[in-house]
Amino acid sequence: MSNSPLYLGFDLSTQQLKGLVVDSSLKKIHEAKFDFDADSKGFKVTKGVLVNEAEHEVFAPVALWLQAIDTLLTRLKDDGLDFSRIKGISGSGMQHGSVFWNADAEQILAQLDPNKSLQSQLDGAFAHPFSPNWQDASTQKECDEFDAALGSESELAAATGSKAHHRFTGPQILRFQRKYPDKYIKTVRITLVSSWIATIFLGKFAPFDISDVCGMNLWDIKAGKWNEKLLELAAGPAGVESLRSKLGDVPEDGGCHLGSVSSYFVNRHGFSQDCTIVASTGDNPATILALPLRSNDAMVSLGTSTTFLMSTSEYKPDPSTHFFNSPTTAGLYMFMLCYKNGGLAREKVRNAINASASLSDPNAWEEFDKHLLSTPPLAQESSSAPMHLGLYFPRPEIIPNLPVGEWHFSYDAASDKLTRTSTVPGTPHSDARIIVESQFLSLRLRSRDLVTAPNASLPAQPRRIYLVGGGSRNTAIARVAGQVLGGSEGVYKLDVGENACALGAAYKAVWAVERDEASGETFEALIGKRWREDEFVERIADGYDAEVFDRYGAALKGFERMEAVLLAEERDKDGKKV
Repeated sequence: MSNSPLYLGFDLSTQQLKGLVVDSSLKKIHEAKFDFDADSKGFKVTKGVLVNEAEHEVFAPVALWLQAIDTLLTRLKDDGLDFSRIKGISGSGMQHGSVFWNADAEQILAQLDPNKSLQSQLDGAFAHPFSPNWQDASTQKECDEFDAALGSESELAAATGSKAHHRFTGPQILRFQRKYPDKYIKTVRITLVSSWIATIFLGKFAPFDISDVCGMNLWDIKAGKWNEKLLELAAGPAGVESLRSKLGDVPEDGGCHLGSVSSYFVNRHGFSQDCTIVASTGDNPATILALPLRSNDAMVSLGTSTTFLMSTSEYKPDPSTHFFNSPTTAGLYMFMLCYKNGGLAREKVRNAINASASLSDPNAWEEFDKHLLSTPPLAQESSSAPMHLGLYFPRPEIIPNLPVGEWHFSYDAASDKLTRTSTVPGTPHSDARIIVESQFLSLRLRSRDLVTAPNASLPAQPRRIYLVGGGSRNTAIARVAGQVLGGSEGVYKLDVGENACALGAAYKAVWAVERDEASGETFEALIGKRWREDEFVERIADGYDAEVFDRYGAALKGFERMEAVLLAEERDKDGKKV
C-alpha cells in the first residue's frame, strides 16, 4: 500500500552517516549514505576524524554531522522516499562520543528556519565544536582515577559494567572540565552521539538510551541510576548537581516515545506531524537488534578485530568485559568482548603457509583451510599426547593485556602440567589450527559463566552462534567455532551487508510504534515474528560435538594458566623498568 507506514533508522558512525527505511514487514525500502571524507565540504577530516597526536586526541567536528543529515535527507528524497509515510525514527550512534550544548541550544532548535540548512543555523548551539571519538586515548590519568574511585577496577566494572576506558564518557567529561573549564561551565547539556541524533530530530534535548548510557562509566546498572561517587569525580569544582543537570534523566523503557518530530522537518522535508522519535542507541546495541537475538545466542564478528556479543539474563561483569542493558528488553543484558587481534593474526599465519607452498596468490585461503581441518584438535597426535596452545598478537592486545608477540605452550590435562615451547609441532601448517582455536578458546573462557544449558541433556553453551564480518565466509573457521564454542543449534553466517546498525535502529522504531504495550510485547517477540531469517542467515557448520567440546573444556584450564604466566612476566618486566 502506498500509504502504509515506514520507519527510518540512522547510523552515525566514524566515517559515514547512513539512513535506511523499512516497512512494517521489515523489508528495506530506501537507503542512502553520506561519506564524511568523500562527500563533506569544508572539513579536512581523514577517516571521519581529526587527530591531535601530541595529546592522543581523536575528535570530529559536530557541524560535519549536521551537513551529513542535510545531504542524506535530500538523497533519500531523490531515492523516492515519501517522508509523510515515516511513522517512527530511531538511530544508532558510535558509542562513547559526547556533544556539549550551550544555553541557547534548545531555543535555536525550536526556532529553526525550514528554508535554511541545519548546518547554517546550529553552529551557535554548541559549547564546544568537537566531539571526542571512540578512538581517543587522551584520558589515561582520568581512567586511573575512575578505576580507583570505587576501590578497584573490579568494583567499577561491577557498578557500571566496565572498568575505565579511554573512550568512555565519564573520563572524557572529567578531562573536558579540566582542560576547558569555561566551556564546561557554559555547557547545559551533554549528549552521546546517539541522543544527539534524537535531539536534532526531536527539536529539544533527548535523553540517553537505557543501553547506551552504560558506555559512560557513570551509570550504576543494577541500581538503575547515576553513581554518586562517580558523578562527584567527573563533576569537579562545579559540583554533582550541575553535572546531573547536564546529563538529564534516563527512561527505563527503550521503546518510549520521546515526542513528535520537530516542525522544522515537517515543513522542510514533509514529515508527518505524528511521526514519533524513539530513543537512539549505540552502535553495538543496535547490532544485536539487527536480528532478534535471543537469550543465550552469541554473535561473533570476525573482522580485523574480534568482537563477541551475547544477549544474556545474567549480569556477571568483569574488568575484561563490557556489560550493557539491553536497548529494548528489561531484564536482558548485552555482554561484549573486544579484541584488537583477529583477521590480521590469521592472515599472518596464512601468509606463512602460502609462502611455504610457494603459491602464486599469497592471499588465498585454501592452504590455510586445508591445514586447519586436517590438523587434529589442539594439534594432539593422540588423546594422551599434550595439547598445544598458543597466542598470536601482531597488535598489542587488551584481552589479555599483552604486547605484540607470539607464545607457545604444551599442556597435559591429566597431570595439569603446562610447559613453554618454542613453537607448535608442524609449523607453520599446524599454526592454522592453533591460532583459530586460541581466538575461540578466549571467547569460551570469558563467556563460560554466562551461557546456559539449552536443555537438561546438554552442557552450558550458546544456542546459536552467528558469525559476521569478513571471516564469516570461511566455513573451515566456522566449523572450528562450533567445535570450541558449541552451539546446540549450529553455527550460522549472518549477512546484513554493512547495514546492521541502521537496520537495528529501524527495527527499534518499528517495535516502539507497533508493539502491543498492554501485553508487554517484547522486541524479540514482535521482530522475531516478522524477521525473514532465510534472507539473512545461512547455517554453515555444525555446532556442539560432545567429544571435542569436552576436550576443549579440559584445555581451558591450561589456556587460562598460559595467560596468567604471560601476564605475570609482563608485570615483572614493568617492575624492573621502574
